[in-house]
This record gives sequence, C-alpha cells and structure tokens, in this order.
Amino acid sequence: MKSGDWLYTEYLSPVGRLTLAGEGEVLAGLWLEGQRYFGGPAHLVRRGEAPVFPAARYWLERYFAGEDPGPPPALAPEGTAFQRRVWSLLGEIPWGRTVTYGALARQLGSAPRAVGSAVGRNPISILIPCHRVLGADGSLTGYAGGVERKRWLLEHEMKKS
Repeated sequence: MKSGDWLYTEYLSPVGRLTLAGEGEVLAGLWLEGQRYFGGPAHLVRRGEAPVFPAARYWLERYFAGEDPGPPPALAPEGTAFQRRVWSLLGEIPWGRTVTYGALARQLGSAPRAVGSAVGRNPISILIPCHRVLGADGSLTGYAGGVERKRWLLEHEMKKS
C-alpha cells in the first residue's frame, strides 16, 4: 500500500481520539491525537470506511474493555526494514508484560538508541504495542503518544493480566 492511498476514520477511546488509516483489509496507521510522527494528513486521502475498520474497532473495543482482543487485523506499517523488524518484535510482547529497549536491541544485535528511534516511529500504536517498552531501569521513557497515555495503557493491561 502506498502512502496517499489511505482512507481514514476516527475512534474515540479512553486515551483520546484515535485516527485509523487503511485501505482494503489492511490497517496502515493508528495514531493518538497529538502523537509525534503522526502519519497524516498528507497520507490520509479522505474520510471513509475501509473494510478493515470494523475489525480494528472491534479489536480496540475488546482491548479497552480489558478483554484479550486476540490477533489484530492485517497490519501494514510503512517503514525501513529495521523498523519493521523492531515492530514485529513489539507484536510478540504479551499483554501486561514489558521489555526494555536494551533487551530488544540485544535480540536484534543493535543499539538501544536505534531501537528507541524505531519504537518511537511505530505508525500503528496500541495494536503494535510500543507502550510495553521501558527504559533499562523500568522507567516510562518516551512515548510518541505521551507518557501519561503510556502509563494509562500499561496500568490498564496490568489490571487485567
């Protein structure tokens, strides 16, 4: 999917307004309102209803209800090969669990800063759970959607795990 081909819609969540972008059966973006590295509006062609949006909304409804949402709909995050490798590892972090940037870097044979940069540019927040990555000392370092939202998401998951 090329940037610029995306339909978009909004979803009101407990952490604020989310913008979903996709085409066909594939979700290409999910950004929190005010998120750094927001993929739109240049990438968002028009408001509409892509076939993937009902599945994405259903996943989000289950997630915010504290239920295991199961696997997400088909995701197609745009990024470099390294970024996609990092995002793939993020998808393996179980609900209610966290990892450090350093642990991910060791898995990839990379530096924590490079991993942090890729994590921060995750274009599909929540479904690709970048909020589950912590600093070496367990601190809530950085989150493109804001540290308070990261704290909320982690506390939400910890209550239900």
